[in-house]
Amino acid sequence: MKKLLLSGVLGLFAILAFATNPTTRTCGTMDVLQQQIANDPAMAVRMQQIENQTSAFIAAHKNQSNTMQSIVTIPVVFHVVYATSAQNISDAQCQAQLNQLNLDYARLNADASSTPSAFTGVAANTQVQFCMAVRTPTGASTTGVVHKSTSTSSFSSNDNVKHSSSGGDDAWDATKYLNIWSCNLGGGLLGYAQFPGGAASTDGVVFLYSSIGSVAQPGTASPYNLGRTATHEVGHWLNLRHINGDGNCASDLVNDTPTQSALNFGCPAYPHVTCSNGPNGDMFMNYMDYTDDGCMNTFTAGQAARMQALFTTGGARVGLLTSQGCVPVTGGTCNVPSGLSTTGITTTTATLNWGAVSGAVSYNVQYRVVGAGSWTSTTSTTTSKSLSGLVSATNYEWQVQTVCSAGSSAFSGSSTFTTSSTGGGGCSDTYEPNESRSAAKTVSTNTHITGLISTTTDKDYFKFITTSPNTNVKIDLTNLAGDYDVNLLNSSGSTLATSQNGGTTAEQIKRNTTSAATYYVYIYGYQGANSSTICYDLLISTSSTSWRESADAINEPVAAENNMVVYPNPADGIVNVSFNGVSNSTATVRITDMVGKIIASRNVTVSEGNNKVSFDMTQYSKGIYLVELSNESNHSVQRLMLDK
Repeated sequence: MKKLLLSGVLGLFAILAFATNPTTRTCGTMDVLQQQIANDPAMAVRMQQIENQTSAFIAAHKNQSNTMQSIVTIPVVFHVVYATSAQNISDAQCQAQLNQLNLDYARLNADASSTPSAFTGVAANTQVQFCMAVRTPTGASTTGVVHKSTSTSSFSSNDNVKHSSSGGDDAWDATKYLNIWSCNLGGGLLGYAQFPGGAASTDGVVFLYSSIGSVAQPGTASPYNLGRTATHEVGHWLNLRHINGDGNCASDLVNDTPTQSALNFGCPAYPHVTCSNGPNGDMFMNYMDYTDDGCMNTFTAGQAARMQALFTTGGARVGLLTSQGCVPVTGGTCNVPSGLSTTGITTTTATLNWGAVSGAVSYNVQYRVVGAGSWTSTTSTTTSKSLSGLVSATNYEWQVQTVCSAGSSAFSGSSTFTTSSTGGGGCSDTYEPNESRSAAKTVSTNTHITGLISTTTDKDYFKFITTSPNTNVKIDLTNLAGDYDVNLLNSSGSTLATSQNGGTTAEQIKRNTTSAATYYVYIYGYQGANSSTICYDLLISTSSTSWRESADAINEPVAAENNMVVYPNPADGIVNVSFNGVSNSTATVRITDMVGKIIASRNVTVSEGNNKVSFDMTQYSKGIYLVELSNESNHSVQRLMLDK
């Protein structure tokens, strides 16, 4: 029997991660726990109070096989945050994931028969089920899936995906809904969850988009593509610990799960004996272990009791019992919107417009590629909606529905539009000539514009002016035909910031300041990158509030004249060397070890202004290296630390 007490080393968050080739799960709970306690010391007190209530509930029902009188049904909202079409998973895929949760939590999963007979006596229906939300927190109709386009290529465990101000989507009322975020998680993350007792604004679970699915409709993150990442993480959200108690033969605070020495990977052969738990060994098929999705198939009665304690008087999630999230909006009528039109069409964006409807609280909008099987849904509180992340030269259709306080209208008939083509003259550049700062074209902020880097020597300058209070600036350069870079200059032409991502990765610059000023944007192709047919998209955004920087963003420095900058440093993979030079000159950049052996070298044809060379250092050992730059006027040496 395991002693029920809250260990100080159990985390508020649980994080699953996989390597580039997803063959194992690992957990980063301890690091996140330390940070959470440092930021909020009262967290441990709240968690202990929840544990005290849980222990009292279990003790009061210790002789009952079913501690709940009725099934708890939890409204769920999926926040699909996407930067690419692959990440924008369909409503059907979200529904498949919800179906798998219901099967697993009711022990109706098809592979329940795979539970060894030694454990079937404690295998349990948790009495917890999930429904897709049909009503928003404000009482409007919803599909239960919110699709949110983002310019953030990947997210980490810093909760940025849970805030619209940092490229994600804000949580719905956590006392009434289970918030599930789907996104591209970087750093090898597969998913993470927040335990009861955390902040309401971040309450919920986050998954890698490709892990979302079901046994019947898998995702693509094999062997973690059958929906069991969600089953595991929602278990944490419902106050379950890892089955090994995050320690060697530690307690998971559950009486009917065998003590085991560590988390298991893959799919072990039964029995797998550790911690003297023979003859039956580890319950590695438990959803709270780390085995492959296809190996997981059971919760226990003890785990179910911990979940159920949350929904009794004084329970941490009891508010969900009174949620109206799964009650359809009925009563009253609204007029269907009319006057549909589409403006601001580019290769990847468009603005949808319609006439105002009397009594409207908000509007539901859905759009799709003409002929596609499913819609992408979004909402608006005005009579327009800006779309981004569209595919060039593609026919789209869209509809809009009025939401009133008493109910919703039917959707309007479809209106169609076609995005601009990226080739064959389908885009235009109306700003030439603008090859110098003196020839820069003045453009409006908060407006998408298109342009061409049409030759190897072409460069584009744009001028804009900020006015108080909207003095904070964000530059987004997207739909790139090649390796384009962008600089932000002040009124004197000095570089304030630069973005130099490799290849066709979108560029972004953020500058937060309280001073209104005149700025220039300088766009150019790295080493002559250009296209005479594919227009880039430039959006200069201004705001009265500061743009939030993501925790994993890299601030790429610009080298001063005749200087060299090596970044990131320390590094664990790609190393960039930035330097200024004179056009049509040459330079040599090389990396040596501490005994002088050359391990990488690159001869560079230098362009005027800032130049960048990248090296892949993943194959080299941890340690100190030297980076040398030699050109006609300079020889620079810097130390580089590889830390991996």
